[in-house]
Amino acid sequence: MPKGSVAIGIIGAGIMGERLLTAILQQDPDLLHVCGIWDPAPAAMQRMAKAFPQVPRLADAAAIIAASDCVYVASPPASHLGHARAALAAGKSFFGEKPLAVDVADSRAFVAEAGSRGAINFPFASSPAVAEIRSWIDAGEIGTPRRIEIEVAFATWPRSWQADAAGWLDKPAQGGFTREVVSHFLFLSRRLGGALGELKGSASFPDDGKSERRIAATLRAGTVPLTLTGAVGQTPKDDHNIWMLEGDKGAVRLCDWSIAERRRPDGSWQRSPEALPNTQARPLALKRQLEGVVRLARGEPHHLATLAEAFDVQQIVEGILAG
Repeated sequence: MPKGSVAIGIIGAGIMGERLLTAILQQDPDLLHVCGIWDPAPAAMQRMAKAFPQVPRLADAAAIIAASDCVYVASPPASHLGHARAALAAGKSFFGEKPLAVDVADSRAFVAEAGSRGAINFPFASSPAVAEIRSWIDAGEIGTPRRIEIEVAFATWPRSWQADAAGWLDKPAQGGFTREVVSHFLFLSRRLGGALGELKGSASFPDDGKSERRIAATLRAGTVPLTLTGAVGQTPKDDHNIWMLEGDKGAVRLCDWSIAERRRPDGSWQRSPEALPNTQARPLALKRQLEGVVRLARGEPHHLATLAEAFDVQQIVEGILAG
């Protein structure tokens, strides 16, 4: 259990690996530091050498695990559990990208093996906007929860900034917006509402060999009914989303990842005066995520998404896609 600066090794040098690496480099090095990064793609390693020459580029995943206190796995989903098991077998903690994985049976076995030694990167666990929404709920502003609605829409899939990852991100085996985006909002529903279940869902795969283009589902978060819709080609925005919780006294919602709003008695929506666009809110959430990673590595209580929560989300995601 590390007592000084926590060494974080990164497996996967794609968008998310680079994003967390950048966030780590902005934190106090006495608290945590990057001990190395590895990606199987030579082009990715060359990009890391140019962009982050101060970060060690190690030979393989085993070298990352050996150097780390906590291993951050940011590779494609089908590889998550292999790296996670190797990290835990070496006595290291594991912080992984969502989704937990794509094979539900394998994930169930992994979660039973891993216990509390891992966590998943659902940044809503650290979101300032989500914290404000929770404070409104706790203050009784919505009354008794009655329903949750989730809407997600994309101009294209993958989103424009993800085009380089289309080789796996737009394939049905481990890609698609349900795993990549909807899972975040299912986690939020799980964290604020309760365990997910009673799923009835479906997904449309109109393009051969491509990921889904439309989904629809109903389920429950605890006792709260939840409806979910998602589609590609329904908005000019790269990414548009709304998560809403309505009660018998009022309603709150999260718009476009980071804008918290509450409904006035006249039906209009009032934006939080603290609201920030996602580009400004993301660094604040990542900083708090990393504070949680330090606690995870030290065996201390943390607020990050647990493996059990992530598995609950994964079951629903894969159920929708199978439907």
